[in-house]
Amino acid sequence: MTSLEAVPRIRRGVKCTYDQIRGSHVVLFPEGVLVLNETAAMVVERCDGNTTVGDIALRLAEEFDGVEPQDIAELVSRLVARRVVDIDVTDG
Repeated sequence: MTSLEAVPRIRRGVKCTYDQIRGSHVVLFPEGVLVLNETAAMVVERCDGNTTVGDIALRLAEEFDGVEPQDIAELVSRLVARRVVDIDVTDG
């Protein structure tokens, strides 16, 4: 699982958009299309190369009940496996 200190960023060549036909957020990447639920879309939006996974979880917890840092870290791990985001580990 991805560390809470990891700093995710959207990979080069990946585009996040809202698909009117599907009525949902999607990520377009060379290997395909990934349909996102609202929470996953908010996580991807925050993968800016500056914000840690832990900070993403804290921000989402301010907006939604029941957000667990481990769940966000697991989602980021899945996005890394799908080659949607890359991660960096901070020196802290």
